[in-house]
Amino acid sequence: MKDTNTFESVKATFTEYLVKNQHRKTPERFAILEHIAEIDGHFTAEVLYKNMQTNFRVSLASVYNNLDLLTKTGLLTRHQFGSHPAEYERTFHTNVHHHLVCSNCGKIKEFTDKNLKETIESKNFNNFLPTHFTLYIYGYCNKCKHIM
Repeated sequence: MKDTNTFESVKATFTEYLVKNQHRKTPERFAILEHIAEIDGHFTAEVLYKNMQTNFRVSLASVYNNLDLLTKTGLLTRHQFGSHPAEYERTFHTNVHHHLVCSNCGKIKEFTDKNLKETIESKNFNNFLPTHFTLYIYGYCNKCKHIM
């Protein structure tokens, strides 16, 4: 897995992707990346867009386009929890964690499991280099399990 311990290495990874794929290196792209680096947890494109408006003018279309680029670089993970809007989460400067998703109300709870992490990291995948991972477990939260 690639080193993403510093913001400079994250920025370098993004820059390398942009150059390799002949995308322009614009101030908007790097402003979006910087704002994402400051967000803890999940966020939607709309939330990122609204948060950026106070310090940096960027269009919602640019936010969506750049979230797609950042997902392709492996710096973001796109989550689709049921019928809710897509949520994003950075893969850098974060601990490996997994998600419990309530199939009824959509509540999401994160959890970590050291043994699961070690098992996956020690696994040899033929012809595949993992960069990050997460597990989704769908079921019913405490509030909803009594309804079912």
